[in-house]
Amino acid sequence: MKIAVYRKEHFNCAHRLHNPSWSEEKNEAVFGKCNNKNYHGHNYDLTVKLLGPVDPETGYVYDMKVLSDLIKKNVLNKFDHKNLNLDTDEFKNLNPTAENIAVVIWNILRKEIDNKYELTIRLYETERNFVEYDGN
Repeated sequence: MKIAVYRKEHFNCAHRLHNPSWSEEKNEAVFGKCNNKNYHGHNYDLTVKLLGPVDPETGYVYDMKVLSDLIKKNVLNKFDHKNLNLDTDEFKNLNPTAENIAVVIWNILRKEIDNKYELTIRLYETERNFVEYDGN
């Protein structure tokens, strides 16, 4: 029997979508307002899903306090109120699209969470725009 558990978090950060190998005109055409040279920000909602067996001793799939602490230490402390392009190593050479942010978060948390749990990251950039990544 497998059950999914979810932890939702929130963080704010700025970024600029830009491909340095393209002209300014092409970047503007592809990324529009998101290519603002002075950056722009989002209020991201992050949902971390773990799918796994229920531990017969605790009744938990995963201790949610432990999961909350892992997310805070490894994601929120790293990205919240930061400029992703300027303040983080992860995005120095990686365009900080929602897709890439989700993959980066998945890779960070995958190292911290036992592989017996399936891990899925859902990242809302806006209320209507979100991405989901499960390692595949």
